Amino acid sequence: MDDPVQPRSADPRPRRRDRHGRGMRGPVAPPQVPLSSSRGEAFTDLVQDSVERLERRWPQLAEIEFVVLEVPPLGGPDADWQDEVVPLGGTVQAAEGQPARVIIYRRPVEIRTKGRDERAHLVHEVVVEQVAELLGLSPESVDPRYGDEE
Repeated sequence: MDDPVQPRSADPRPRRRDRHGRGMRGPVAPPQVPLSSSRGEAFTDLVQDSVERLERRWPQLAEIEFVVLEVPPLGGPDADWQDEVVPLGGTVQAAEGQPARVIIYRRPVEIRTKGRDERAHLVHEVVVEQVAELLGLSPESVDPRYGDEE
């Protein structure tokens, strides 16, 4: 009896179709739609918007590096918060060859907010507070609208 089914070759080939013969799926949304950006990218955009808003008033902020981290560190010299409330942000003073840094922690901010508008407001407040600490000013002098409900 002849067997018409040929054995598979050992060459790994990319699959062109799924088992139902429909083909590979495409992206869910085009890249320019907000749905296609990740939560981390959307959060970074909120921080960047806040920084741009402050840079109009404080051009020296261009020399400060703004960083988004997932969560605050548990160990090390910056981890003196363990018995307190989890910080939403932090600062690092400029050192030899290193610019000053403002750090925003994404997950603690996201946990404390419900929607995008509320998140944008809290991100801006955290950025203002950290910039004020770095510059040695009050948050109200960094942004006169600080503390206002938007």
